[in-house]
This record gives sequence, C-alpha cells and structure tokens, in this order.
Amino acid sequence: MIASLQHLPQPKASSAELGEQFTDLAPPLNARQAAIESARCLYCYDAPCTRICPSEIDVASFIRNIHEQNINGAAAGILKQNILGGSCSRVCPTEILCEDACVRNHDAEGQPVKIGLLQRYALDHMTFTEHPFQRAASTGKKIAVVGGGPAGLSCAHRLAMLGNDVVIYEALEKTGGLNEYGIAKYKLTDDFAQKEVDFLLGIGGIEVRHGQRLGDNLQLKDLHAQYDAVFLGIGLGASRRLGLTGEDAPGLMAAVDYIAELRQASDLAKLPVPRRAVVIGAGNTAIDMAVQIQRLGAEEVTLVYRRGFGDMSATRHEQDIAKANQVRMRTWAAPKQVLLDDGGKVCGMRFENTKLDGAKLVGTGVTFDIPADAVFKAIGQGMDDTSLSDAMAATVQRDGEKIHVDSHFRTSVPGIYAGGDCVAPGQDLTVQAVQHGKLAALAIHQDILSKVEAA
Repeated sequence: MIASLQHLPQPKASSAELGEQFTDLAPPLNARQAAIESARCLYCYDAPCTRICPSEIDVASFIRNIHEQNINGAAAGILKQNILGGSCSRVCPTEILCEDACVRNHDAEGQPVKIGLLQRYALDHMTFTEHPFQRAASTGKKIAVVGGGPAGLSCAHRLAMLGNDVVIYEALEKTGGLNEYGIAKYKLTDDFAQKEVDFLLGIGGIEVRHGQRLGDNLQLKDLHAQYDAVFLGIGLGASRRLGLTGEDAPGLMAAVDYIAELRQASDLAKLPVPRRAVVIGAGNTAIDMAVQIQRLGAEEVTLVYRRGFGDMSATRHEQDIAKANQVRMRTWAAPKQVLLDDGGKVCGMRFENTKLDGAKLVGTGVTFDIPADAVFKAIGQGMDDTSLSDAMAATVQRDGEKIHVDSHFRTSVPGIYAGGDCVAPGQDLTVQAVQHGKLAALAIHQDILSKVEAA
C-alpha cells in the first residue's frame, strides 16, 4: 500500500522520540478528577445527553454510578448498550453529541460534563471477575457475520448473548476494522482495539476466521446456503478517486492506506515521510492524516478543502487539533492537476479557487500551486464492488453506492442483513455502526425465532 512513497526519506527522529508524538491525545481522568466531574452532572430526568446518544447509553445513570463509586455498575450500564464503549469513549465526537446536548452548557459555568472521559474512566477501571454478560440457552442457530469491524463485532456479540453461534469472516489479519486500521494512532493507544476485541469475544460462541474476503475466496450465495442468516458489516473499502491524470504516480496515495500502515508499524522511524505534504479532504480522516504526518516530522503540511470551514465534516474540535499541530488549512480550493517532476513523481498539486454560484460550487478560473513531495487524498470511501460481485450479491438492492436496508436492517434478499458504513442511513460514526450491529442482531434473532414458531 505504501510502495508509492518508498522514494521518500525516513523520519529524522528516533523511534523513541516518535513514540512520544503518539501518546494519548486526551489523557484519562484520575479517581479524584472523575469524582469531581461526576458530581457536576445534574442527573437530568429524560436527559438530553441520553436522547442524542446513537447507542442509547443511559448517560445520567452511569455517571451517578461513578459518583457513588459503583464503577462496575457504571461499566455494565454502558456495555449493555455499547459493547465497544471503550473505543467510542476515545473516538466518538462527543463535542457534537452528548456533550453538546449537556444542560451544563447553558448555566453559569458554560461547560458540559466531560461525558466521554467519564465513560472511559468507568470502562478502564471496571473489575469484573468474569465476563459481565452471559449467553442465553442455545438456539441451535448459526449466523455468518462478514466483516470484523464495529458493526460486525457488535452484531456478533449480541447474537451470541441471545444464544446463537456466530462465525465472523474477516478479510484482514486482525479483527477490529477501522478501530484497528483507520483511527489516528494517538486516539487509540496501547493496542486498545485488540484488547477490546478480546474482551468482546470473551462471551464465547463467536469464531473468527481471518483472510476471508467477500467476492474473492468468500461468496455470499454460499454463506446464505450454509447459515441461518448473514450479516454484512463490510464497510466502505474503496477510496474515491480524484479523477485526475497522474493520480497513480509515486507520491500520491489514499490517506486511509497510510494510516493503516502507520497504525501497524512496529517502528515508526522506518515509515517514509515527505518534507512537504498536501492532504485533500475535509473529514476526520483528513485531519488524522495531516496531524500524524506532521508529528512524524513533515516540515510543511497543508490541508485543502473545496468549501469553507463551516462545511467541513470534521468537527470544530478536530479542526482545532489540526491548527494546534501547525497544519495549514486552505479552503475554497479544488484539486485541478497533479504536478510531476521529470522522473514522473509527485512534486505538488495545482488547485483552482472555488466559490458558490447560488447553491452550486464553481471554479473561478484562478489557480495556484502547492509544492509537495506527497499528496494524500481523504475524499471519502465507496463500496468495493468486488465485495458484492457474485450472482446473489448482485441482487442486493443499493441506495446509490450503499446497501439498501429497511428499518430492521434487512436487505432486499431474505436472510441477509447489513449495517454500519456500508448501508444508506447514518453518519459513518463508530458509535452508530455499533448501534446498527446491535439492532440488526435483535432483528435477526427475532426473525429466526419467528420462522421456528411458524414451522
């Protein structure tokens, strides 16, 4: 994946020095801080923070448990709704969800309760002697889950809780999906993604098979025939293209590919790092890419977006992280041309200034160049069409690029369900993928029981 950057130098800093650049972005609360922060909660009736939480965590209840020093009670309440609550407490954009809804924003203090950090505190300090969830009596049913990311893991765990046996088919070497391969290294540290997977699998009844890629050595029609139901949590595996000549030249690559390599690197000092980098995009992935390449030692990093700051999908908090890390941010500019040197390698990007003509974004005809040794595109992900390439998969209805599902995450093919980033509804958030998986599991279980009762 990173071969297109092999001509670039390695970082000047040592591995130990670079490691210091990727420590925890948001240090956890200690016991005293957690006690003080939990005491700030008003434990609202019909709390707005709970109403806005995509995974329906009872926020006021778990914070009250922390205040009363019932840490296991707080953790159990969180995990009952969100089995990946540990990673969500680290990566969820609480600033636009529960903390934005906190009533404390409107009192004299004007500061929300630190809900994300309190959730992390509860899950980091739980002390269960055995797995907090026990499996129900066996149903004798077996379900295939394709994709070991947040949606697939959540679905598998809930199905196992309900007494079903589950096989997760995962294309990559590790389970975890974006939590393992796609999140900035400073957000999920100390191999947390794998520790969380191990905890989740501790309930039993879930088998994971790696190296299984749908549309390659795994066919949907075979799974449909072999299992009582199939859940697709395949995410969006294809990076969108700029559509420019020179897009495949050495020095230009998808940001998600570089982030995956960085997260798996045993020695950060061996990664290729440009002196000057351009990141094209406006979401959290673009911010993660820009900040991380800056921390690896790039001297000049510029993030470019075709609209204004207010239109960026990255939250204001994420934008502030980029600015604090000396990332230059240029708006109202669209990529126009990949600039190549005499050897055919990337040496910069040409952009065209943009403006709004009514509701339509148009170019102004004015261009400018940004010199760069590497360009990273973070303009979104699309469906990898090879995933749904067999005869049965081709019959699965789509909404544009994504899979169409009903309100119970059923696809157009009976017995096949889908959730997470690969389906039409949603905001492409980890916490929402977890909720999709959980709700899909409940629907699958109910549908299977209904069939048994009808027979």
